[in-house]
Amino acid sequence: MTSVSDEFVLQWMEAAIWRRQHIGPKHLQAPGPSHEQLLRLFHSAAAAPDHDQLRPWRFIVMGTDSRETLAQAFADALLERDAKASPEQLADARTKAYRGPCLILAVADLRNPNPAVPDAEKILSLGCAVQNLLLCAQAQGFATGLTSGKALSSRAFRNAFGLLQGEQAVCFISVGTPAKQRPHKPRPDPADFVTWL
Repeated sequence: MTSVSDEFVLQWMEAAIWRRQHIGPKHLQAPGPSHEQLLRLFHSAAAAPDHDQLRPWRFIVMGTDSRETLAQAFADALLERDAKASPEQLADARTKAYRGPCLILAVADLRNPNPAVPDAEKILSLGCAVQNLLLCAQAQGFATGLTSGKALSSRAFRNAFGLLQGEQAVCFISVGTPAKQRPHKPRPDPADFVTWL
């Protein structure tokens, strides 16, 4: 039997989860989270399920000084895929590095094989850490979005950010203030994705 306070917490939690939505970095503006607010996000991420306490993930915060490095990595990654990329295409690739007031790279750490913890479980742990971070950011009044792309697996990108063999850049998390409110997308009904045996 749940108490009134338990029911309140449950309703608040459900509302927070259902309100969460993707807001792309192009639609996020300052202010972003402060250093102290970022630490709260990462404390929330640390509460993710983590079989054998491997912490099979890490985060890289892209500060102002790193955006130029990121811009060049995006351009170099494009040239890896297409040596004939035009100056306009390269400029567009560089521009993506400056979107959003706060940019965080989520990295999966698959370096240490563990027979009890397959790689899929490690990726799932990272996903849980990211979701915790997103919900904490929302509770602080920020909007968030996840982005990825071919650049993240490029040699240029890996070299630029010192990713080790066995580490995998999974996605960027953008955090900021939404430039405008977006309508909420409908969520699927459990009947569409749950099988009862």
